[in-house]
Amino acid sequence: MDMVFAGRVIEWRGPAPYYFVPVPEEQSADVRQVAALATYGWGVVPVEARIGEAVFETSLFPRDGGYLLPLKNAVRNPLGLVAGDDVTVEMSVRTTAVNGRRAQRL
Repeated sequence: MDMVFAGRVIEWRGPAPYYFVPVPEEQSADVRQVAALATYGWGVVPVEARIGEAVFETSLFPRDGGYLLPLKNAVRNPLGLVAGDDVTVEMSVRTTAVNGRRAQRL
């Protein structure tokens, strides 16, 4: 399942700061439809995402009926992204790996 959406980088303060892009409701609803096929536990959903030139694999975190796309520093820093920046995300939900094979796109 491929999707494109715009969002704003948010900072989550905890023991260390974490950065996310909230997935909009429409796309979160689409993810929920295939989450059971893709999740590997705890409700997280593996995805491949692109922001600008950065392509990365991560897992969406479920939050308040929607999802958050984590932005690791290895992705965020080279793009110069900080909390409050608007980004366009291209994202594909992936199925979980089977028998050691790499996950496949839904």
